[in-house]
Amino acid sequence: MAEQQEPFADVVDVDGGFSIPELKWRELLFIRALVADGDCFVRDPARPLPPFRRRDLFPDGARFRVERRRGRVRVLAV
Repeated sequence: MAEQQEPFADVVDVDGGFSIPELKWRELLFIRALVADGDCFVRDPARPLPPFRRRDLFPDGARFRVERRRGRVRVLAV
């Protein structure tokens, strides 16, 4: 049987990246720690990231694609 994931678990590994709660994703956009770059997102190194249980999720210069799924956002490196 597949292990159930808590809907508000901080960072969950998925194929090709990780997922975070949608509320955490909205926070990243609100504080402009991540900004849109075409169809992707990039980190703004001038803005601090909110705390996560795992470090270095959004390295400077990396581009990310996102997919929303059931209250969580999958973040995939491009």
